[in-house]
Amino acid sequence: MAIPTTLVDSTVAPMKHHVDARWLMAYAASLDEVNPAYFDTTTDEGIVGHPLFVVCPEWPVIVETRGLTERSGVSPAEIQTGVHATHDLTVHRLVRPGDVLVTSLETTGVVGIKPGAKWTVRLRTVDADGRSVATTTQDSIYLGVRTDGHDRPDPSPPPEIAGSDRIADPDEFEVRLPAGAAHTYTECARIWNPIHTDKAVALAAGLPDIILHGTANLAHGVSAVIRHRAGGRPELLRRVACRFAAMVELPSTITVRVWPANDTGDGKRTVPFEVLNADGAPAVKDGLIVLART
Repeated sequence: MAIPTTLVDSTVAPMKHHVDARWLMAYAASLDEVNPAYFDTTTDEGIVGHPLFVVCPEWPVIVETRGLTERSGVSPAEIQTGVHATHDLTVHRLVRPGDVLVTSLETTGVVGIKPGAKWTVRLRTVDADGRSVATTTQDSIYLGVRTDGHDRPDPSPPPEIAGSDRIADPDEFEVRLPAGAAHTYTECARIWNPIHTDKAVALAAGLPDIILHGTANLAHGVSAVIRHRAGGRPELLRRVACRFAAMVELPSTITVRVWPANDTGDGKRTVPFEVLNADGAPAVKDGLIVLART
């Protein structure tokens, strides 16, 4: 069966999540964070969530899209070929304890590319008052699966990020990942996909073993940029975009490479980065983070 292009404009029912300090701190702890912004509840401002925390309420909505494909005749085996290929997150504000978040999803594009069918979705997360918290556009590729009908690309993709050039040499930071890193991330993020925690399932999917979540690799990259280019201030992050490539097996050591920031002349800075697996292959490619100057 092919991925039908008639899926464009399809939606799933929005989902509501009540966020507390425990969930926010657990997510940060799963990344071995030590930044007080995520943990110090004694300050007048209180804690905030890691900028990548929004992937947690997004995940159940993404899972619901499987129903869309199944009802369109796509087989479970074909659905399992899907891989998270790109991620582009705009942070309107950081999540805080007590937030009631509502996340919605719309399919914005289906096109055929050489590896398979590329499916683009846009996720919007708002608070209880309807104010924007985060907007994510991400591509999945169903490897070896064709599309059905004429290509229907996303008509309004996120704008290109200014100042993406890699200038000078990057700084490199190693992150040691224990054997249980994926299990810890799964439980703290509440993102359940058995290829990350069940070896039998991972092997059946053609993987060499369980692998770390792509969003965990990305979060480690984001943490390094915040630590070394934003003075430890997560509230300065405005946007992060990347492509996912190589796998990260466990246990292992990943390397985050962070280039100097580019001043884009509009009160913002762009920081290129990438995350390499233990073999030196990019797990997170073409990473870009946009920071406010103050």
